[in-house]
Amino acid sequence: MGRESWQNLDLSLLVATVALVVFGIAAGYSATINSPGLESLTYRQIVYAIIGFILMIILAFVDYRFLENIYRPLYVFVLGMLAIILIIGQIRFGAQRWIDTQLFPIQPSEISKILIIIVLAKYLTDNFEMMGHFRHVVFSLLFIMPPIVLIYFQPALGTSISILAVWLGMIFAAGARVWHLGVLGLGVVGLLPFLWMVMRDYMRQRVYTFINPMSDPLGAGYNVIQARIAIGNGGLWGAGFTHGSQSQLHFLRVRHTDFVFSVIGEEMGFVGAIVLFALFAFVLWRVLRAASISRDSFGYLLCYGVAAILFFQSAVNIGMNLGLMPITGIPLPFISSGGSSLITFLVALGLVQSVVVHHKRLGFE
Repeated sequence: MGRESWQNLDLSLLVATVALVVFGIAAGYSATINSPGLESLTYRQIVYAIIGFILMIILAFVDYRFLENIYRPLYVFVLGMLAIILIIGQIRFGAQRWIDTQLFPIQPSEISKILIIIVLAKYLTDNFEMMGHFRHVVFSLLFIMPPIVLIYFQPALGTSISILAVWLGMIFAAGARVWHLGVLGLGVVGLLPFLWMVMRDYMRQRVYTFINPMSDPLGAGYNVIQARIAIGNGGLWGAGFTHGSQSQLHFLRVRHTDFVFSVIGEEMGFVGAIVLFALFAFVLWRVLRAASISRDSFGYLLCYGVAAILFFQSAVNIGMNLGLMPITGIPLPFISSGGSSLITFLVALGLVQSVVVHHKRLGFE
């Protein structure tokens, strides 16, 4: 890699990404510092970050277009990986989502997000001129339904919904008409009674809790209530790093993963939350900028897919911490503890960087 290649990177995106990861490591450290058995998570998160950044830089200098030639094997790999997890996957907290590699656990459903973005980008690229026709919108949905169903049965409803959000963003970017999405929306509304019946009991309970958290304040609604208290305690400047009462006294559960934003809100206050929002907004802007300067539809759609998953997961996770969304178990990108999620998002930004690097190498303005 020559000096010119390094200069082709979107350095502002790289710096903002580093800031987000450091933000997440600090928040995870504070959330687990007084938690016996969780002290090693911070060191593991640092290792995951190093692995993720190495992969990001490598992918940045690899021509992203080579992925177009292997999208079929990638699609088969996704389906095979998600099918195998239902057979040999490690069960944790009532869900079968992990493969134990002895070194660290891998969550295939997280990895599948970026792989599905790649294969969907290729599918939409091949049909780019025909996405104004309703049948191609439906075909694109059917294309991603097998992995969505396999992920749902883990069960991982939040991840399934995330992939649907990615599909929605990408087909809109590919030229699907608004009325097509309206028709599909009406179809979903018609299916709601069936979807309600096939949902697991705990999924339905989350909907009830969202509507009225006080209906079960010591059970299903407990963490939602504690998250609101934590954020309210933060005020303008926060209680101080590692000094949040809800997190340090363990009133707030799963504080290093699903509810890490509440830890940030309590200890860093409104100002800390605004800084986090600004970092996410800046990263999202740079990803969309990469899409706008892409020289082909495949790179354009790759970037839009990354933007869609980044925006959706950030909005839903923060929304559930604020009580504005049902609890879904969707991690906050770059911030929530978890190797698979962190590495997946860093790899995704590596692909975005590849679009930028190869755009500049060709001398585009």
